[in-house]
Amino acid sequence: MVMGDMVMTVDVVVIGSGPGGYGAAFRAADLGLDVALVDPRPRPGGVCLHEGCIPSKTYLHLAELLLDTRRVREKGLRFEEPEIDLAAMQAWKNQVIDNMADGLVSLSDKRGVQLIIGTAFFENSTTVRLEGSEISRIKFKHAIIATGSTPIVFPGTTPSADSRIMNSAEALNLSEIPENLLIIGGGYVGLELGTVYSAFGSDVWLAEVEDRLLPLVDHDLVQPLSRQLAKLFTNILLNTRITSLTESDEGVLVQLETPDGQEAHSFDRVLVAMGRKPLSDKLGLENTGVEFDDRGCINVDEQQRTTEPNIFAVGDVSGGIMLAHTATREGRIAAEVIAGQSSVFDVRAIPAIVYTDPQIAWCGLTEQQAKAIDIPVVIEKFPWKYSGRANTMGATDGLTKILANPEDGRILGIGITGRGAEGLIAEAVLAIEMGALAEDMALSLHPHPTLSETEGEAAEIFVGSPTHLMPKKTR
Repeated sequence: MVMGDMVMTVDVVVIGSGPGGYGAAFRAADLGLDVALVDPRPRPGGVCLHEGCIPSKTYLHLAELLLDTRRVREKGLRFEEPEIDLAAMQAWKNQVIDNMADGLVSLSDKRGVQLIIGTAFFENSTTVRLEGSEISRIKFKHAIIATGSTPIVFPGTTPSADSRIMNSAEALNLSEIPENLLIIGGGYVGLELGTVYSAFGSDVWLAEVEDRLLPLVDHDLVQPLSRQLAKLFTNILLNTRITSLTESDEGVLVQLETPDGQEAHSFDRVLVAMGRKPLSDKLGLENTGVEFDDRGCINVDEQQRTTEPNIFAVGDVSGGIMLAHTATREGRIAAEVIAGQSSVFDVRAIPAIVYTDPQIAWCGLTEQQAKAIDIPVVIEKFPWKYSGRANTMGATDGLTKILANPEDGRILGIGITGRGAEGLIAEAVLAIEMGALAEDMALSLHPHPTLSETEGEAAEIFVGSPTHLMPKKTR
């Protein structure tokens, strides 16, 4: 650093410290590069750690415990009605975030990654100007953009800290539990946070413009969740469009266009969960050769390189599937390419998980995708009502399905609905990445009684002799 004009010179500047950003910075430092990691937050972690994945899963864990205390009553185990202390829950959530953020700071220090607080603006393809920082500029050989994404705002509304119309981050920081809550959007964010607030005591309504929840997920995987949410939520309105939101001191008046006509309802709060858009503007990228698509996503190749050869982009800002683990892999690839390695994004199975109750997880080819692009597949399903472990848990409304190549039995995709799907999907990812056959999975011993057996038993159907189902006479 040149202290006179506060200019820093590095091999790599990483802009954004979420999973893609700090993953890139750490990998670049491990490969011997001089790295600066720039973010307005004082500690790494990005939206995932501070506003999204981690805080939401902390609350989802507590919600699952609350729901379990109700479910076990019919099984002979009764508790006093739980007392919900929202302030204590928030303290626990914040402690989790602090512990993980402090860990990332420690890893940055040990790796020699320089953490810079500030907002970066590209002056050209080799220099960024910083605002809100002690450093005025950073000159770099390579840059990695990992600025992530931001929630889509409902048209005509303006986000603010005291508004009753919230995004997902604001919904995780409420000082009180709303008596009634409307969620706009039937994607995973809306369903997860709806589960949380319903378990905490809110009357939850959900409006989705499509004709079913999670429209991009295979219908049979969503059905068990839809049945549970119909019991958990006060009302689920499909084929419904929100035409206006009018906020007052008392609540939010919502105009809905339903299949039965126009309706108006008032809610204490409204959560807008209509998706996210890339944070690619206000970076000064017009001063570089970086190009975008029509959604504002930065165009990259399989090595995460943009149309400006020394600038890379990873994670949500570069489009594709907006998942933290995808961003981390892309960040590592960008760092490796900068370091001279021949690394590319070559992934057969990207796992996706909806952390509801029951959970949904899938990877590889889905049934919807197979139909859309006319790929022939054989599909077999193992219902969890035949699983010994699922029966002991009272979690029989689950399903494990496998999609395989009809020519050689190679596994192309796996989907799971049920408790603990988040852990079960890992075997599916490995099987697809290794090019395993359904027979390989069937012949791999799965411990009994476990939910992992459902994957083995689904694969046994392909072999022709499932243990807990009658074999099919013809395929």
